[in-house]
Amino acid sequence: MATIESLTLEVADPTAAHHFYTAAFGLDTQIRLRASQAPSTGFRGFTMALTVSQPANVDILVNAALDAGATSLKPAAKSLWGYGGVVQAPDGTIWKIATSAKKDTGPATRDIDEIVLLLGVEDVKASKQFYVGQGLAVAKSFGGKYVEFAAEGSSPLKLALYKRRALAKDVGVPADGSGSHRIVLAGTAGPFTDPDGFAWEATSLAPASS
Repeated sequence: MATIESLTLEVADPTAAHHFYTAAFGLDTQIRLRASQAPSTGFRGFTMALTVSQPANVDILVNAALDAGATSLKPAAKSLWGYGGVVQAPDGTIWKIATSAKKDTGPATRDIDEIVLLLGVEDVKASKQFYVGQGLAVAKSFGGKYVEFAAEGSSPLKLALYKRRALAKDVGVPADGSGSHRIVLAGTAGPFTDPDGFAWEATSLAPASS
């Protein structure tokens, strides 16, 4: 079964980005960074999601991100599905921190249960079939609205597909955008470019973290 092995964010200043992600979320080896000045405007077509176990953990991570220089897109708040907030990192990447729990069950921690990459795509069913054809296994599927692929082994990352406009609405930004996605994936299925222009490399070609 093919899987996503690493995720590389293309940023203007890898050193500054590494400092932010370490200070905000405690992420070090989980994501990779490399320098890029590729033009990118508006919504880049993807978001990163951090799933945690309780609301207090959402608050501590959101506040740490804001203290480290992030911008608030949606303040942390209760919803029908749980509790969460959305921030935009200084490099432009949008992060959603959320939990399905409605109440705290212990002291607040910075522990992260899952890191999910949500790709905003024009046609969820078509992109699902494309990725299945590349060897990824479907873990959850809700018709043409949402698809989540299975993670395997030691990979800390999950990959999911969502309608582009619905994803933009969910994180509180306009859906329009152009230029580079500023993200590159690596896995056993690469190299290829998917129908929405997201690029994959072979795992051996993935760059080291800065």
